[in-house]
Amino acid sequence: MSEIKKLYSEYLSRINKTFDYIELHLEKPMTLEELATVANFSKFHFSRIFQSIVGETPFQFILCVRLEKAAMLVRTNKNDGISEIAYKCGFSDVAIFSRNFKKYFNESATQYRERKYENSNLSQQHSKGRQCDEKATPYLCPDLKTIKWRTNMKLNKSVEIKDLPKMTVAYIRHIGPYKGNEQLFESIWTRLFTWAGPRGLIGGEDFQSLIIYHDDPNVTIEDKLRMSVCITVPADTKVDGEVGKMELEAAKYVVARFELTAQDFQEAWDWIYGQWFPTSGYQPDDKPCFEVYPEEPKDGKFIVDICVPVKPL
Repeated sequence: MSEIKKLYSEYLSRINKTFDYIELHLEKPMTLEELATVANFSKFHFSRIFQSIVGETPFQFILCVRLEKAAMLVRTNKNDGISEIAYKCGFSDVAIFSRNFKKYFNESATQYRERKYENSNLSQQHSKGRQCDEKATPYLCPDLKTIKWRTNMKLNKSVEIKDLPKMTVAYIRHIGPYKGNEQLFESIWTRLFTWAGPRGLIGGEDFQSLIIYHDDPNVTIEDKLRMSVCITVPADTKVDGEVGKMELEAAKYVVARFELTAQDFQEAWDWIYGQWFPTSGYQPDDKPCFEVYPEEPKDGKFIVDICVPVKPL
């Protein structure tokens, strides 16, 4: 790697640490000095460096992430009030939240919720036949003492609720469009495994490869979508350059296994949110969702576990 690429990778690594810190502390006020310390840059130069790499100032980025997270919660957590969601996303004043939400989405949070709900109902009405074919029925699995679902969804192999343990992952992050871009994913996986292989980090009983999605593609514009291609690593693993490290906390997830081609992923995600969630008794929890790949792809097909954090409705 050339010296220029090494330097850029180091800058990118520090900005990634800032992203991770912001996501973990989104409900709290943050100062420029605080963020600069996380990135290990001088507070006098941090904002300019951040803007040159990300395309917006740190506080513009924080505001966008807060608003997009709020929009996701408004759309999916119908039992939470608008004020409650505003506070949860780091807005200390509901009036400020309302003004920024309307400016960003061109409608109030209440109008956004009503429109999304109406569109969801309309979509369900137009797909009644499909719902009958793809319904999910819960049952208790005595051996595992867990709830599973029987489903007729053709791509789905199983659905169950699991308590997933805390995981430490090494990642390479991508910002921008990614849907259907097989070359992009292959490039990132190759770079990550090239870094991990010589360090003895590939394989083992608990090894997993996964992709974390930090933004809701129904809310965030494509150019700002963030995803992290990851592998699980020991907690004391040292990272460098474009490879970052973060922890996923232990939580309860719906884990839905699918057999998919590259073109089927959106259908699988849509089924979980549009078909499974409305009849499950659960709602999405406020934590990252991700895909786990338990097997190598074969003949253009992927075995993938889509994992979405859940809490009772």
